[in-house]
Amino acid sequence: MIQIRAERNGDQEAIRQINDAAFKGDNESRLVDAIRKSELFVPELSLVAETDGELFGHILFSIVHIQSGDVEIPTLALAPMAVVPEHQNKGVGSLLVEEGLKRAEDQGFKHVVVLGHPDFYPKFGFVRASTKGIEAPFPVPDEVFMAKEIKVGSLHQIIGKIVYPPAFDTVS
Repeated sequence: MIQIRAERNGDQEAIRQINDAAFKGDNESRLVDAIRKSELFVPELSLVAETDGELFGHILFSIVHIQSGDVEIPTLALAPMAVVPEHQNKGVGSLLVEEGLKRAEDQGFKHVVVLGHPDFYPKFGFVRASTKGIEAPFPVPDEVFMAKEIKVGSLHQIIGKIVYPPAFDTVS
């Protein structure tokens, strides 16, 4: 049985290996390490998928901001989400996203953005961020930069651009 739980001390190396295997490189694991060291890390929103002590999936939600005029509005970024290749296409990623969104809501967060696959994230309520008045800080196809209102209506009348913290420069 798959258990989704918060990252614990001692999970860091396994999380690194999960991301490296899933993404075939170390950009995402370096991103996770950089976020973990920053003030925008939310430990309760770094989740792992585990069965019988084996970790094979990871998702991270961290704080970023929407620059709206002179105001910075905190939001979450879902990045990265990884499942080791032998466990992919078995629903593990969906379990991680669902549990992460539930825990984000429990923590009081109102919205989240993701740069991801346009056939995967919409089933969780993500829509093109541009339809909510939110822009990516760099050029990307409109269909891959998405937002979700965890609290319905929470992005109403917010227009702005996402500002990623320096930790994200690790993979730029």
